[in-house]
Amino acid sequence: MIMRISKVKISSRCLRIINMSNVEALEIQVEQLAPHELEAFRSWFLEFDADAWDRQIEKDAAAGKLDALADKALADHAAGRTTKL
Repeated sequence: MIMRISKVKISSRCLRIINMSNVEALEIQVEQLAPHELEAFRSWFLEFDADAWDRQIEKDAAAGKLDALADKALADHAAGRTTKL
């Protein structure tokens, strides 16, 4: 059975979200989180972001994008231009 809806009520907030980018919509959602929800979101996002960073570094290393930096660091160390931490 197909039903037709002649009127749809959409709040102005929903219309704003429809007309904005995903990032803008997320910003509004995050601003409305309760403190405990914000804490949970922050914890999740920090882990998500760290994992994304790790994946990118691994991808760059596998592609050889860090080789020049590693070679320079090793050459500097061999030439005595490093200090102990």
